[in-house]
Amino acid sequence: MSFKILGTGSCLPVKTVLNEELSQFLDTSDDWIVQRVGISERRVCTTETTAELASKAAIAALEMSQVEPTELDIIICATVSADNAAPSLACSVQAQIGATCPAMDINAACSGFIYMLETAAGFFARGARRILVIGAERLSALLDWSDRGTAVIFGDGAGAMVLGEGDGYLASKLYAKGNDTILSIPNNTNASPYYQNKRDETGIKMNGQETFKFAVNAMCSDLIDVINTAGLNLKDIDWIIPHQANARIIDAAAKRIGISQERCLKNIEKVGNTSAASIPILADELFRSGRVCDGDYIAMCSFGAGLTSAACIIKV
Repeated sequence: MSFKILGTGSCLPVKTVLNEELSQFLDTSDDWIVQRVGISERRVCTTETTAELASKAAIAALEMSQVEPTELDIIICATVSADNAAPSLACSVQAQIGATCPAMDINAACSGFIYMLETAAGFFARGARRILVIGAERLSALLDWSDRGTAVIFGDGAGAMVLGEGDGYLASKLYAKGNDTILSIPNNTNASPYYQNKRDETGIKMNGQETFKFAVNAMCSDLIDVINTAGLNLKDIDWIIPHQANARIIDAAAKRIGISQERCLKNIEKVGNTSAASIPILADELFRSGRVCDGDYIAMCSFGAGLTSAACIIKV
């Protein structure tokens, strides 16, 4: 027993920030951003919290699935930008939607949503019947807004799925190789007067060239591995939902493995890189578009700080 997708939901902040607005205080331009990462705009929180975004996405997914919050066996959230160290984001969502089940967060950076699906599969194997999984991020709170190399890339948002008993989760692959030199998010909360190893770094740090190489290699190899594990061929995959980090990365990976851009989905132009939220936000767009049919095979793949990567195959 694994699971099937019962419903999806997503939530984006109200404020849209265009590239032209960023060029007013960064040495950048619309052309530079579009050519470099394929983003024209992104959503940024002004008053919304991560928990509010996550809860609204959760409610939309519950409504689609016709599952009540009290029917949930567990809530799992993937995030690097929760509002608090404690309570967890999942506990905040539990309170806001009126659920009574256990709740917990995981952190695998941008790969977090697929890591979370694998975690959910373990709970189904132990008898769970309904699980809510959410990827939610407020990355605007973590950025160095003077760094044009990262400030133009990221956005805020949340995506959710309600999972139920089924046999749709066919294959998965998780990978991690500890490395904080290519992509990292410093935590500057060291207030202890006794701690001497303090850092003045702020904001997301990224080596763009090395990230690009790792991302394309990981996405291609992980996809091929899970497709083979599922006993499928590339032509069997109806939709690929990749992590929305950079349009050039997605296009390069699709070209290398030989899949059409029509099947390899993108929404990065409008929402930017929302880390652990990017896959469920795009999945919600796909499911609500009416293009998904029973029996379709969906491949998901991601990479992120850690370094981490992950991929899976789900049959609808």
